[in-house]
Amino acid sequence: MPASKKTIQRSFLITSATLLTLSFTAPVFAVTADASPTASPSPSPSATPSAAPSATPPANMSSLGGERLGRPGNQVNLGGGAPVLPADITARSWIVADAESGDVLAAHNAHWRLPPASTLKMLFADTVLPKFPRTTSYKVAPSDLAGIGAGSSVVGIKENETYTVHDLWLGVFLKSGNDAVHVLSSMNGGVRETVKDMQAHADDLQALDTHVVSPDGYDAGGQVSSAYDLTLFARSGLQKKDFREYCSTVRATFPGAAAGNKKGTSGRASSEIRNTNRLLSGDSDVTPYQGIAGVKNGNTTNAGATFTGVAERGGKVLLVTVMNPEKKEHNEVYKEAAQLLDWGFQSAGKVEPVGELVAPKGVDTTAQPGANASGGASPGTDSGTGTAHTSTKPVAASTAAKGGSTGIGVALGLAGGFVALLAAGVFLVNRRWPLPDLMRRRR
Repeated sequence: MPASKKTIQRSFLITSATLLTLSFTAPVFAVTADASPTASPSPSPSATPSAAPSATPPANMSSLGGERLGRPGNQVNLGGGAPVLPADITARSWIVADAESGDVLAAHNAHWRLPPASTLKMLFADTVLPKFPRTTSYKVAPSDLAGIGAGSSVVGIKENETYTVHDLWLGVFLKSGNDAVHVLSSMNGGVRETVKDMQAHADDLQALDTHVVSPDGYDAGGQVSSAYDLTLFARSGLQKKDFREYCSTVRATFPGAAAGNKKGTSGRASSEIRNTNRLLSGDSDVTPYQGIAGVKNGNTTNAGATFTGVAERGGKVLLVTVMNPEKKEHNEVYKEAAQLLDWGFQSAGKVEPVGELVAPKGVDTTAQPGANASGGASPGTDSGTGTAHTSTKPVAASTAAKGGSTGIGVALGLAGGFVALLAAGVFLVNRRWPLPDLMRRRR
């Protein structure tokens, strides 16, 4: 497809000046081995995890996004000069997609409904993040930390201490903290209300493989998603400035308990927390992936290892989701994700899509483009700030919040966000659902 046509596909046509932030989905209860390597995941107090998923995909899967995506096994259309798919990918389900056009370049059991682990936190963040300004302070009550699953990954939130919303989101994204998820859920009206909100948002995104039971991804009976749906959650979340900032932060400081008898945040010690996304932060056997910009990892006994990532190279932005590799080597989910990203970048322009990432409900996919290619964005509202943002320029690295990333990484820049239109009640976009322009951010 000519570059000019792809560029045009990134444009929004907006018919109303009244903007609202999109509502977002609910949190996930998950025991994330990446954040707590020695933890042994246990059943949620309120639900018994379903049996371990079969190693064989179901005969009938959803074909949303294209008939090929409902078929089992590898789905790819190799063109001239395209490299073959990596031979040693063992994940039960995976997908590689163009984040901007929505084209699915290749997939394997894309709609297989599997336990998602903490990757479901992407839906939680996409649902709850816009509701509270990052500067809001909240004193944690003992009841806010009730019901956290045994063995859960936590960031170390203390009852009767005060935290900002910014602190809590760092705990969610960097340490996959189920305690932070529960506190934010309490602020949102409780776990039950948050799960309800998440499910409604998943439905709006047409993530129809997803059934939400817990807000943090912790193993719970009937809680499932798919590689396809997790990719939809990431694509939606990445439209939001705060989401992009948090998921790309490598390390940050997190407040501890107040020293001595001091009250509030004054005199509190702090400690460094590091992102458990190994393609972002690296590990003994994994090098940070060139161009990585997030998104979220997870690991539970029932789900195995799960991961969704976004990366940019040479102006091409790819999303990859990998669920439950059968090969159980250390950091295997990241190694397989890196191989699939490498293949995707090498295959750009050399493969025919096997499907597409669908737009949310209410999106008019027949609208004509209304912005020039260089702008590539529409007016929007920055999540968590309540401030209308109409600039078409990416947000500079210096705008990262205090206490944010101090390591290297590539983050998504802001050229505009998703908007909800009061007057029209729908989005008007070109044929595909575009992602804002990218930029590099190194702190």
